Amino acid sequence: MGNDCISAIILAGGKGSRLGGIDKGMLEINGKTLVELAIARIAPHASEILISANRNLDFYSRLGFKVVLDEGCGPLCGLRSGMLEAKCAYVLSLPCDTPFFPEDIACRLMAGLKEADIAIPESGGRTHQAFMLCRKTLMADLAEFIDGGGRKVREWQSRFESAIVHFPEDNDFFNINTPEDLEAISSGGMR
Repeated sequence: MGNDCISAIILAGGKGSRLGGIDKGMLEINGKTLVELAIARIAPHASEILISANRNLDFYSRLGFKVVLDEGCGPLCGLRSGMLEAKCAYVLSLPCDTPFFPEDIACRLMAGLKEADIAIPESGGRTHQAFMLCRKTLMADLAEFIDGGGRKVREWQSRFESAIVHFPEDNDFFNINTPEDLEAISSGGMR
């Protein structure tokens, strides 16, 4: 794969604690699981897709993409596991619980990455740290940060030059954390 290709890592390892411990990647909206929705949205824009999970590995494996174990210590561990397997020079992390992320996220973040190490989307006055495009060369630093006890995405990102890329639609990054969020999306209230 070329130097400008992107490995997309779909983060499906969350605990779903505000949803009673449900595996969010397996939640359905209109007959499709959240992980399937993420795959369909990013597939045309990524050279490779990896799924980072820490349970229900058989389910995720049946989707036809490489599944990596996220060690259960948050999104950075999922990113690290994906980076270890990624074949591309750039790695894009995508939480599976945000089903309507912008379809052009990969190219927009890549454009923002020109003079930075990490590109992060922003909409509605908020940055969305778990969505990021970064250079795979940051893997050693990420491993060192995690091995030293670091878990906060924002704290790790602050170690590098970051580009903030504006997205105009506030609901693009609406994520499902509660039963009410799931109901709002399922009923079409957010789209």
